[in-house]
Formats: sequence, C-alpha cells, structure tokens
Amino acid sequence: MLTQEEEHHIIDDIRSGNVNAFEQLVEDQSKIVYNLCLRMVGNEQDACDLSQEAFLKAYTNLSAFRGDSKFSSWLYRMTTNLCLDFLRRRSRQKTVLLTYDTDDGGENFLQIPDNAPSPEAEAERRELRDAVRQGLSELPESQREILLLREIGQLSYEEIARQLALEPGTVKSRIFRARKRLCEILIKDGNLSDALPSKQQKKGGAAI
Repeated sequence: MLTQEEEHHIIDDIRSGNVNAFEQLVEDQSKIVYNLCLRMVGNEQDACDLSQEAFLKAYTNLSAFRGDSKFSSWLYRMTTNLCLDFLRRRSRQKTVLLTYDTDDGGENFLQIPDNAPSPEAEAERRELRDAVRQGLSELPESQREILLLREIGQLSYEEIARQLALEPGTVKSRIFRARKRLCEILIKDGNLSDALPSKQQKKGGAAI
C-alpha cells in the first residue's frame, strides 16, 4: 500500500503530464474500492461498475484534490457518495420492463415487480447507512481512515500497518478505539439502541 508521500508524488507526476502514473493509484486501491462498493450495494456487477466510475471520477476531478489528506481517504469518500446515489436510484425502481414478441409479429411489454425490499425496510437501512456515514464523519481523520481500511477494505492488520507506517499492535489498538468511538456516537444519536440489550435485562434472562 502506498504512503501519503508516495501518493502525493504520483499525483504531482500525473499533474505534470504523466497520465499513465494514475494506474499506480488504481492498482494500489482497486481491492479496497471494490470491497467498499460490494459492501454497500451487495451485487458484484454493480460493485465492479461503481468501482470503475469512482476511479474515473477521481481522475477527472484530480485538480480538486487539495492534498491535505491521503488520496485514498478522498477516494473513499467519493466512492461512498457514488454508492449512496446508486442506492437511492435503485430504491425508486418499482418494476422491471420485459419486452417480448407477440404472435402477430409485434412487440409487447410486461412489467415484472422487482424484488427490492419494502419501502419501510429500505428506509430503515438507508437511515442506518446515513447514521454510520455521519458517525464516521465525526471521527478524527486517523480513526476514520484506519476503520475504513479494516472494515470496508478488509485489509489485514499487517497490510494496514505497512500502508500507514505503524506497528501492527498500534493498528489493533487504534481500530479498537475507533470502533468504540463510532459506537458511542451511534448510541448517543439513538441509532444502536435496538441492537443493545435492554437496561432492564437481567443477567442470563430475557430482555423485557
């Protein structure tokens, strides 16, 4: 994994005219970006398409990258927004339109209800995704990045340690603190209450 200094050096190279250097950023981040898309949209083909769209958008908007953070962090935010936009569009699709030939040589159309979740279920999932996204935005940059690398990018502790130039033990402790802080934020905002045991629940007993 590239360090921030290496990323910025490549970006300077691209801005100087070496457009082929962008391929190094793609190779470095393709696994993480794809996993992020797959986690969010739940479909391999859509995840592949969105991954390509994310890198294309990153390339065409590279002039907007200020360099005050890692390129990878900027790319993850862009990818997340693309996936959220995709999910919003998909939630509005109620039917699938199927075209078929009629006996007289013409065409007809058949509308098939899709298998999308109910509006209520989709709304709940959307609210939770938005809550997690908001919670992540409230984390310090160092905690947000390391949590994305682990939970979304599915990188090992050793891979994260190499990318961030940290000891594996330090990576583990930072991930623990980041998870704890994110849970505190979600609980404070009332977004994890349903997943937690009731305060009235007795040890070994059922929740009331």
